[in-house]
Amino acid sequence: MSAPPRRSAHNRPALIVLVIVAALACLALGWWQWERFESASGTGQNLGYALQWPLFAGFAVFAYFRFVRLESEADKEPEAEPAPAKARRPAKVEAPREIPAGLLPERPKAARDDDPVLAEYNKYLAELHAQDIDQHVRDAGLAHDTHRSAG
Repeated sequence: MSAPPRRSAHNRPALIVLVIVAALACLALGWWQWERFESASGTGQNLGYALQWPLFAGFAVFAYFRFVRLESEADKEPEAEPAPAKARRPAKVEAPREIPAGLLPERPKAARDDDPVLAEYNKYLAELHAQDIDQHVRDAGLAHDTHRSAG
């Protein structure tokens, strides 16, 4: 597979135009919000936006220069001198390992309550729920038939 073609710093006019348009648009929106703030119906929200938009414009310019710097660093990387053979370690593929016992805290156990009164109450609630479902089925006019036929 061939490497992607390298672009020089002068070979990106579309990106430069995009950054300029984005920065100018952000500055124009900031100016518009500032005028809205100074008008009779202006609020503090307009002031906040008027201060934010220039920051967005600055970020667009910063991101462009950061992109250019990272791209130039990536171009220089293959040309660097290879490290001595002793310093290079072969890539070792390791199999996944298990987490040693006792490293992580134990999961809390659910409390077992063998209270006979609570068990009886839960059984009573389950019976009430079943009766309620049966009543809804009868009210809907559906046959609550436990024997289902295949055809």
